[in-house]
Amino acid sequence: MKPDSTQQSAAGGFADAKSHWDQRFSRPGLLFGEQPNRFLVAQAPRLAPGSTVLSVADGEGRNALYLASLGHRVSAFDISPVAVAKARELAAQRGLQVDMRVASVDDWDWSAQRFDAVLGIFVQFADPAMRRRMFDGMWSALRPGGLLLLQGYTPRQLEFRTGGPGKLDHLYTSELLRELLPQAQWLELREHEDELAEGSAHVGHSALLDALARKPE
Repeated sequence: MKPDSTQQSAAGGFADAKSHWDQRFSRPGLLFGEQPNRFLVAQAPRLAPGSTVLSVADGEGRNALYLASLGHRVSAFDISPVAVAKARELAAQRGLQVDMRVASVDDWDWSAQRFDAVLGIFVQFADPAMRRRMFDGMWSALRPGGLLLLQGYTPRQLEFRTGGPGKLDHLYTSELLRELLPQAQWLELREHEDELAEGSAHVGHSALLDALARKPE
């Protein structure tokens, strides 16, 4: 099963990001599924009880709600009001508290709060210029000693076509992340292949990069 293709502009990003994601999230069900990302689940024990966490471009809330269910204080944002409405509804159904807001990468006030952890799971909608702004923002939003958790697709994903943006300059390599975050203390930085089953959007054999970085004290 191959996920839906995505229409992108020649400039490297989505021609109208809000409309694009509203359309995708308006379909029945949850685009990326209900279960949290497996890399996040594996790394969650590293978070101290009651940590403050920011989830970037969190979509319909699967990762933010998982962290909230563990007792963390979670903020999250997404550009799509449709996705945020679904996330808020799920939070209400589960009796969970998440500060879920509608915002883009460039709208979010990265300086407003220092978080114990920042999460970016498949935030690969950004062209290189936006990606640098986003990574700079995520890093500045971390308190000293805080953790940055990332998972994304590597260039080999273009062979598998089982999810992702389908554009080489949106994909991750270990070298790219080291260049974007030169001050990071890397606890994990691994390129590998695995089977994904995340809703209808990430399905099948995939080329992945798992990354966990600590901000120096």
